[in-house]
Amino acid sequence: MNLLLLFVPVSLVLEYVVHAPPLWVFITSTLAVVPLADWLRKATEHVAHHAGPTIGGLLNVTFGNLAELIIAIFVLIEGQQAVVKAQITGSLIGNALLGLGLAIVVGSFGRHKQTFSRENAGQLSGMLFLLVVALLLPAFFDYTERLPGFTPSDAAERARLNDALSLGVAVVLIAVYLLNLVYTLVTHRDVFALDGGEEMHGRPWPLARALAVLVGGTALIALESEMLSGALEATSSTLGLSPFFLGIIVLAVVGNFAEYLGATYFARKGQIGLAVSIAVGATVQVALLTAPLLVLISHLLGKPMNLIFTSPLELVAIVAVALIVTAVTKDGETTWFEGVMLIAVYILLAIAFYFVTPHEAPDHRTGAVLAPPAVTQRA
Repeated sequence: MNLLLLFVPVSLVLEYVVHAPPLWVFITSTLAVVPLADWLRKATEHVAHHAGPTIGGLLNVTFGNLAELIIAIFVLIEGQQAVVKAQITGSLIGNALLGLGLAIVVGSFGRHKQTFSRENAGQLSGMLFLLVVALLLPAFFDYTERLPGFTPSDAAERARLNDALSLGVAVVLIAVYLLNLVYTLVTHRDVFALDGGEEMHGRPWPLARALAVLVGGTALIALESEMLSGALEATSSTLGLSPFFLGIIVLAVVGNFAEYLGATYFARKGQIGLAVSIAVGATVQVALLTAPLLVLISHLLGKPMNLIFTSPLELVAIVAVALIVTAVTKDGETTWFEGVMLIAVYILLAIAFYFVTPHEAPDHRTGAVLAPPAVTQRA
């Protein structure tokens, strides 16, 4: 992982000294974000060690998706709201399917099965179905408003209603997220305490060092994210891939790679309960905190984004996450084949997203039809 830090200076040289083609800037910036996100995770853990269990748990869950949030903000600044929503979908399916699937498979080597708290799994499953309702509701509302007899005569009015609904949903989701923190970290901490706890590599860092790494890592991720987002459109044209696919697969995996490593590491050590909490908890965090925050931030930036996922494939993916993760975790035990099933569902969805061809869509603000991007995505 630390070897990938070499891509930080390489990407900066390519962007600001050599002025290399956007494709190389995109690749090196993407690879640079991966180790930086891991160091951000480590720094957060060490700060949490000094802050105590309750505040520490709050720090861990709050800053767990910071790298992804930063990437999404810079993509928003570029006006790529559809890519940000694709990144949200990609994070949901990546954490719950790819991240958890890899953790279960790796953790099952040499073990017949692994067991974990059914209470914790049950709560996470309930949260998954909450996010399904929250993310499907705006899409069905938009569809209803387009039906004959229900459609407002003015497209701008329909956009205003969609914005208002998305903002309302965002506020409710953030409130639920905060109440969930109180529930799991304060009032029912004994119920959701994980057996064995989370071990820290080596001695705890001094608080000053941990804070310095946290601040420095955040600044570098912001810089790399700015270069990455600036090269996104040109990279998609060069590779013949849509920005949608890059957002839902590449950016989502990069932003959450640290969670994949963490979940796999603890599963290998026999702490599958912690691995499930990391993978599924990160999924819940994306839906209840990251996505709503991006809606609010987009309005502050003057680049308004709603929570309407118009692609049926995205809606299918969101529902699939809740169904299969609940089916795998409801009995409080896992086997390697269940991990294979999770990974298989992720691969199937990735293949479907690869063959998606961008199509004409109404502009979010005016209702005017936009021309599709000059990208055809076919083998």
